[in-house]
Amino acid sequence: MPLGQRAGDKSDSRYCGVEVLDFPAGDGLPAVLSHSLSSAFDFLLAPLVDPEYRPTPGAVLPVAASDLILSPSQWSSHIVGKISEWIDLDSEDEQLRLDSELTLKQEIAWASHLSLQACVLPPPRRSTCANYARVVNNILQGLTNMQLWLRIPLEKKESMDEDHVITDIVDSWEWWNSFRLLCEHSSQLYVALDILSSLPSMNSLGRWFGEPVRAAILQTDAFLTNARGYPCLSKRHQTLLTGFFNHSVQVIISGRSNHNDSQVSEGVLGSDENHTEDAHTRHALSPYLDYIAYLYQRIDPLPEQERFEINYRDFLQSPLQPLMDNLEAQTYETFEKDTVKYTQYQRAIAKALVDKVPDNEVPTTRTVLMVVGAGRGPLVRASLQAGEETGRKLKVYAVEKNPNAVITLHSLIKLEGWESMVTIISSDMRCWDAPEKADILVSELLGSFGDNELSPECLDGAQRFLKPDGISIPSSYTSFIQPVTASKLHNDIKAHKDIAHFETAYVVKLHRVARLAPPQEVFSFSHPNFSPKATNERYTKLQFELPQDTGSCLVHGFAGYFDAVLYKDVHLGIEPNTCTPNMFSWFPIFFPLRKPIYVPSESPIDVHFWRCCAATKVWYEWALMAPSPSPIHNSNGRSYWVGL
Repeated sequence: MPLGQRAGDKSDSRYCGVEVLDFPAGDGLPAVLSHSLSSAFDFLLAPLVDPEYRPTPGAVLPVAASDLILSPSQWSSHIVGKISEWIDLDSEDEQLRLDSELTLKQEIAWASHLSLQACVLPPPRRSTCANYARVVNNILQGLTNMQLWLRIPLEKKESMDEDHVITDIVDSWEWWNSFRLLCEHSSQLYVALDILSSLPSMNSLGRWFGEPVRAAILQTDAFLTNARGYPCLSKRHQTLLTGFFNHSVQVIISGRSNHNDSQVSEGVLGSDENHTEDAHTRHALSPYLDYIAYLYQRIDPLPEQERFEINYRDFLQSPLQPLMDNLEAQTYETFEKDTVKYTQYQRAIAKALVDKVPDNEVPTTRTVLMVVGAGRGPLVRASLQAGEETGRKLKVYAVEKNPNAVITLHSLIKLEGWESMVTIISSDMRCWDAPEKADILVSELLGSFGDNELSPECLDGAQRFLKPDGISIPSSYTSFIQPVTASKLHNDIKAHKDIAHFETAYVVKLHRVARLAPPQEVFSFSHPNFSPKATNERYTKLQFELPQDTGSCLVHGFAGYFDAVLYKDVHLGIEPNTCTPNMFSWFPIFFPLRKPIYVPSESPIDVHFWRCCAATKVWYEWALMAPSPSPIHNSNGRSYWVGL
């Protein structure tokens, strides 16, 4: 039974499982499953094979239950397999190592036979886990529909002496990183995090949101007791779980009950063959489930904008080629629904009109306003509404190169009765010879990275028909980047099996990413720019410092944003610290790295970015210099460029 109903959330985080600690021999598994499902748990993390089993010639694998004892849909929907925990593939004991390899392969084969969706692998026993990873990687290459979840303690303690008196905290993310690198970033390898009573710093925890975490195994020892005697979690644990809920991570409750509850059955956790239960017997861990459900139900519903964007999360889209291609009606319609953007434009135009035309000149002055790249007319409407709002007279030129959009523009002008105020020009703004100079030049040519849809080149070509004291809206814009961990995006690009896709910038609604350092400015452009030496080529070197308590991390690429000043104090943008609320016209841009870069703790990240221009195209190049050099990506625009 789902933890609750949350508007717009159809993710797996609605479902909560329970770990079976003891081997359910005989007919124990159906009984445990039935009782757990009736107690509102959704699935079991259950051992598949008797933990006492060791391979011997001719031995039959002592499985927990015949494949006939549950229906195929029950195996698939309600059982996650737990691989034997004694397995140690990096042991110095050769026999144990060989037994471990054989048993692991046998158990995975049995799980595949049962059509399980996933199996949980035991955590590495030491930081050196090359042989374990080798065997798992071999298995992964033969799997088609099943996922493997590597169990990793969120915080790992290792004893420093034989008396276990002094302990050292090991960064378990390092274990995961080594393992997944050895397994070649397999898209079927995921993480199941063991959450205990102590947690690392929030910056350290933040790294996991960019990793493929599928489950949070929450130990009962992590719970506190509230004033009424019921289990609860610390504020930090609550914050962590809320983050996991928002990233499609399922909770699995594990451990013995530490809280008394009437009418409970401890036997459902294991293979107690003597226990009997009736319809009123509660599961031993039901109080913990109730609290997890309470946390889930307390989360705010997804805002309408997030519900609209949910299907675009982590979906790679190629950026538009606005000069080479004509937009389709559906694309125009999506952009036109963004009322926040056009409200900001209307505010900026109104302020510019008031500054241009003093009150005493209003009766005798008509302001010439040109909308370049008018599309189907939303900026024309915003301009005329600004004129009406301020009482200023307008003469509007609507310049649009797309002949299909021009047809819609003519219909709009006729429908609204604007013929006397608006002149439609079907032409590329860079080629049009204006009959008069403009007081205000309005455009919406910005891309996710500000200049990536060639706003500088277009406006440079259009500013020749702007008066010397004319106003450009927008007046300036700046791009930003920040390093991110984004395992899903990396795997999606890797699936194309070529370099070109790793040298392409993608528009993407970032979701399962870890933002590792605050964004920094990259390129800036101002309009109009009448300098005779003006160039739109740029080169920037940036250094990012990760927070000291983050620990090591893996950088898969850079997230890009923009912020634009429309006029004076009116701005719009998607840079996370200053983003315009409830605006959805732009998703961030993502610049991938061909090979993810490991960044040791407290090491800076040095990145170089270029904006390059040629006669027929504009492109970006990027490269890391520290902590280790990467190739220069997209040299000479060989993989990705925007056509002029």
